[in-house]
Amino acid sequence: MSLITKIQKYSLHDGCGIRTTIFFKGCGLTCSWCHNPETQSFQKQLLLHHDRCHGCSQCISSCPNQAISMNLPNMQTDFQLCNACGICTDYCFSNVREIVGKEYTVDTLVKEIQKDEIFYEESGGGVTLSGGEVMLSDTDYLETLCKKLKRLGISVFIDTCGYAPYENFERLLPYTDTFLYDIKIMDPHLHKKYTGADNSLILSNLEKLYAAGANIWIRIPVIKGVNADEHSMKSIIDYLLIKKIHPLQIHLLPYHNTGSVKYEKLGMTYKGKEFARPTDEELEDLAALFRNAGFSNVKTGG
Repeated sequence: MSLITKIQKYSLHDGCGIRTTIFFKGCGLTCSWCHNPETQSFQKQLLLHHDRCHGCSQCISSCPNQAISMNLPNMQTDFQLCNACGICTDYCFSNVREIVGKEYTVDTLVKEIQKDEIFYEESGGGVTLSGGEVMLSDTDYLETLCKKLKRLGISVFIDTCGYAPYENFERLLPYTDTFLYDIKIMDPHLHKKYTGADNSLILSNLEKLYAAGANIWIRIPVIKGVNADEHSMKSIIDYLLIKKIHPLQIHLLPYHNTGSVKYEKLGMTYKGKEFARPTDEELEDLAALFRNAGFSNVKTGG
């Protein structure tokens, strides 16, 4: 069974209409700018809210792995010793300690999704499966989930970085209305530098999906210091033209660092301190490159 980190209601930027976005845990990439670091690992993790700690020390005696020690005003946690068993959370009355990653049966998840069915119907929305990388989750689980949603008439979008076996995409393609597909950097060496893997599998999967008739929106995170320049965008444009890929929409998504505060809470290090958001004017200039190349449905922001 797959782990889920969050069920986000009333999402407006993950596809058409009002959507419920399901964030699955685990990803094959480690993007330097990732704003959902809690979704990178496939395992449950401890997340700490240090500002809530009152120093009661109840967590110290409760930890079976002796991973917690006194270091006022906060408790010190050794993330190497912690196995995210969750026992300490039962003794932390200030909710300092949180286990990220929860198991849901398909039926339980569907019932949760159905609570907002009226919003999907009125807005043309539905469900978006995201992550992490949802396409690396349990494919049997995902296929069962998507089948049930389709039988209920609920639209399914999949938000993916494309870094997964194509067989997984093939299995879900019949039940997926649209793929929100990331293209980050065309240069394979730079792609590996910033994400931990080259982009050969990602591009291959995109080409196969498009050939199979999938509805595709291309989403490009735009980051100053990485790809927020004319050369990088023209490389993506040239690739799409050469491969004759014409996505239904192209979204240029400006970098933000709102997720950077999570890293320390997870015992991780944020690698994107040198990155910056492009200005709205810069975004529009980059969007104009796509429009001038014949891609009409180009949007910025989100």
